[in-house]
Amino acid sequence: MKFGVVVFPGSNCEDDTVFTLRHNLGQEIVKIWHKDHDLQGCDFIILPGGFSYGDYLRSGAIARFSPVMNEVIAHANRGGYVMGICNGFQILAEAGLVPGVLLKNIAQKYICRNVYLKPQSQSALLTAGLDERAYKIPIAHGDGRYFADEDTLKRLNDNDQVLFRYCDETGNIVPEANPNGSLENIAGVCNAGKNVFGMMPHPERASDEALGNIDGRFILEQVTQVLV
Repeated sequence: MKFGVVVFPGSNCEDDTVFTLRHNLGQEIVKIWHKDHDLQGCDFIILPGGFSYGDYLRSGAIARFSPVMNEVIAHANRGGYVMGICNGFQILAEAGLVPGVLLKNIAQKYICRNVYLKPQSQSALLTAGLDERAYKIPIAHGDGRYFADEDTLKRLNDNDQVLFRYCDETGNIVPEANPNGSLENIAGVCNAGKNVFGMMPHPERASDEALGNIDGRFILEQVTQVLV
């Protein structure tokens, strides 16, 4: 299994992602510059967090048109695996690779703190093997409020495409646990083919013993175990 992390101007979580996959999970991983047209034979592409193009226009809206995205979209359309974390999720949404959009947090403020997530999808690669409990994962975003129209929400729920919902420490999915006003406490979704995953929280920032939290490692381990 070979992973590729796409680096855009303004990305700032690519090294966290590389470190986690290479050193904590023992995976082969390369960086791919946003102007490249070659995915270097990677099986799994990750769009990392950060502020691609300074979040000008809309978060992810300019990065969506980077040259490499033609290859990422083609890879996804062939059934290849793609994951977007935070800004990467915004890019996926802008590219139409996952349903919905990410809007300004309802409080109109940037939020950086730990939250709790509860896995939802029983059929998606990223969550199917996770225990049904609350996972403590950091968020760091100003545009993380998930929104979709009523029909899209129904399809997401009917097709088991919701990956995570924000919950409290004991796993209860309640309004008080929702940090940004996302509809139905949604923290991550996948596409209908379940090969493209987007999530706002940062599992790569909670994947090392030195950080005092490895809940994120459990999430990222899912793809390495299933795809061996």
